[in-house]
Amino acid sequence: MKTIIKYELVINEALRSALNYHTPDEQINEFIRFFGRHIGSDRIYIFEDCKERHGTDNTYEWCAQGVTPEIDRLQNVDMDVIKWWYDTFSKGESIIITDIEDIKEEHRVSYDMLKEQNVRNVVVCPLRYKDEISGFFGVDNPPKSDYRGLTTFLDMIGTLLISFLKLRNSFIKSNKEAKLSSYSSLSKIYISMHLVDVQTKRYHIIKMTDQIAEYLGKDFKMGEYEIRDNFCGHIKNIAEKMCIKSQLQESLEFVDISTLEERLLGENSITHEFIDKISGWCRSRFIPVDYDENGRLRHVLFCIECIEEEKKRENRLIYLARTDLMTGLCNRGSGEKMITELLKGKKGGLLCLIDCDKFKSINDTYGHSVGDKVIIAVAEKLRKTCRDSDVVLRLGGDEFATYMPKMLERTVAEKFFERLFENIRQIDIIEMHGKSIEISLGTCFYDGYEAVSFDLLYRKADRAMYQSKKQKGCSAVIYGEGM
Repeated sequence: MKTIIKYELVINEALRSALNYHTPDEQINEFIRFFGRHIGSDRIYIFEDCKERHGTDNTYEWCAQGVTPEIDRLQNVDMDVIKWWYDTFSKGESIIITDIEDIKEEHRVSYDMLKEQNVRNVVVCPLRYKDEISGFFGVDNPPKSDYRGLTTFLDMIGTLLISFLKLRNSFIKSNKEAKLSSYSSLSKIYISMHLVDVQTKRYHIIKMTDQIAEYLGKDFKMGEYEIRDNFCGHIKNIAEKMCIKSQLQESLEFVDISTLEERLLGENSITHEFIDKISGWCRSRFIPVDYDENGRLRHVLFCIECIEEEKKRENRLIYLARTDLMTGLCNRGSGEKMITELLKGKKGGLLCLIDCDKFKSINDTYGHSVGDKVIIAVAEKLRKTCRDSDVVLRLGGDEFATYMPKMLERTVAEKFFERLFENIRQIDIIEMHGKSIEISLGTCFYDGYEAVSFDLLYRKADRAMYQSKKQKGCSAVIYGEGM
């Protein structure tokens, strides 16, 4: 009885000391620290089981001065390694090993594990809640004394530890629900959002639209605050189901969380754009949430937003910036830039300048609206005659240009001129009462050997145009020496 009272007094002192701290983690650490010092052991620890993984984790540890901590190494320990401990617990008994040499023959794996930790003797008691074992609480190398009495003491402590752990779980759940609730508000702009533990690869689906969940299948439906394992496999599966084939590899590289900490260094977020099979253009984003005590990235938000409308607006603006709105051809700025890039890459070809003959007369005689019809008709015939790889642009007014890569032979160029002239002759503007439209071409070859600028080729083609204008009807002149 005196021993029990003594234990109760020690436990009360430990409780008072623990309750000076605010969070459950701090309270548990202080609680076991107090007993470690009182008992005079090398190490006190708590292991909590995870039935799904069939593993047990060292979640709390106190070590005497000079004793090497083991908590980082003793994670996800296979429960089969110490199955005989659980068999003993299920009989209502605790583990008492007064000398680990006694178990060397019968339990060699346990012996080796304890020997590696410099354990000579150990007492371990189960953690029970509602008659179910959820882990254990142990003391390494306690002073040689009344081991049965120590077991009784640990059983009493174990009951309190279960209460602390339950309070901790409620505390974590409450904080997590509050945090997830705040993330849910943020998730309104996204079609999906995950909270990911980068270190454990566990994740929670904060949001996933019904449309996406139905497309992916029942395994992807979210549960209320449900934590799942293997984010890497989960997100790889999503990418393979949703992403178009040509962009799959790039998307998989983006969601690779093994390189995430390095890529997020100094960044508020990183993004990747891709096309999915449901929503069209999307943008995925990683946002860092917090870091551990060693400064390593711990949690991130992985979000996907639909940017289809944004892309349409962006593409429309790009189109307007690059396009001549009357004809739909490239405008001068974008056309020159494309030709310049080809010339920088020494892509030989033919530059053509095209000009409508007597266009001022058409405007003066039939009006500017008819002149616009002529420009639109010539542009359409020019587009029809050229290849998809050719750059076709409106320089301004009734002047056009085209650069045709790989057109390097005079005979091939002349056939192009004839096709273009034939198409131009087919233009019939009703208001012009059968009057034909004629064009002049000034052209210049670039062989692709030496560096050349657009301006130089333009000047040469312009000189050839000057000669072409002297001829009647549709005509073309290729720049030559002496011009």
